[in-house]
Amino acid sequence: MSECAGGSASFPHPAGPSREVLLARAYLSRVAEPPASGLVALVAEVGPVEAAERVRSGHVDQRVATETSARRDVHRAAADLAAAEVAGLRLVTPEHAEWPGEALAAFSADGPGELTAPLALWVRGRGRLDRMCGRAVAVVGSRAATRYGTQLAGELAAGVAERGWTVVSGAAIGIDGAAHRGALAVGGPTIAVLACGADRAYPAAHQALLERILDGGAVLSEYPPGCVPGRHRFLVRNRLIAGLTTGTVVVEAGLRSGAQRTAADATALGRDVLAVPGPVTSGVSAGCHRLIREGATLVTRADEVLEAVGRIGADLAAPPVPGLDRATDGLSAAAALVHDALPARAAREAAWLALEAGVPVAAVRAALVELERRGLVQHFAGHWQRAAGSRP
Repeated sequence: MSECAGGSASFPHPAGPSREVLLARAYLSRVAEPPASGLVALVAEVGPVEAAERVRSGHVDQRVATETSARRDVHRAAADLAAAEVAGLRLVTPEHAEWPGEALAAFSADGPGELTAPLALWVRGRGRLDRMCGRAVAVVGSRAATRYGTQLAGELAAGVAERGWTVVSGAAIGIDGAAHRGALAVGGPTIAVLACGADRAYPAAHQALLERILDGGAVLSEYPPGCVPGRHRFLVRNRLIAGLTTGTVVVEAGLRSGAQRTAADATALGRDVLAVPGPVTSGVSAGCHRLIREGATLVTRADEVLEAVGRIGADLAAPPVPGLDRATDGLSAAAALVHDALPARAAREAAWLALEAGVPVAAVRAALVELERRGLVQHFAGHWQRAAGSRP
């Protein structure tokens, strides 16, 4: 494991467990590579403090020894907690009020293989996990996404976020990034689940996006500060994306992809799996089409997503339409995405905005007309700029 990276300003920590329990959970989160079913079962049986003592001394059964022997002499719990504080992270454990216990109840303490519960979560951001995960939808898909895919992902995410649902994804290039941006464009909460330490900006191209998520959402990982991404870690973290949500929407995915793994984990956890159809000639939609053939719910818009994942009663009912308290309230999904993509102090042409927002150029031009009519953009010699005082 590498040393931890730098971070951002600290956020308030909800009331939590004792320092002794935090140190034990921090030690255990580094000593075993997730998912560690034997170690999780031991913690459930004897508690984190006793489990940590047994691991340190080597007084564990063969199953736990296999998971922990390589790192049991790595004593960095205090250093990890100090690095987390500097980076604006908090260690959220099952002993915290913030722990999303209802969402994670689908993971058994002694779950099979890859579906073992996390020991703890390192979290950065103002959003509280227990509240955000009460009504949450995962939106995932291909890194090699098409414009069709990124537009649909952004619109679906914006639509469910407008109804008060949290959008969860993995912050990757492509569909993941479009989903996070869609939620942010309408001021909705979003959670990014990383396959590395939550103090790291990964991918580096999404550093600004990850920073924007922090204000009302969260960036989280089960890996301690400073941990680097690894291929197997991306597959392992996908179970958390599926488990923290009521349902998983796959927008574009190949036949063999991480999004397919997330969908499989969602099915195993008893969650709804939904898929967006694409052109039958598109390789990046082939996985979606197979999911639909195997029983996934076909969806094309946010209302259909909420119809599938919403519980009977209030969850299915759209909240009252608020008054136009903000200049951006009431924008169409495409206009919200375009406005969010506009730089604060520079003018850009429509083609640049199309790439940044993940919206076709024709839709960008229509959105700019809507934004100009609302006084939210200004036009300068073929380029567009956010109007003074206009904020997303």
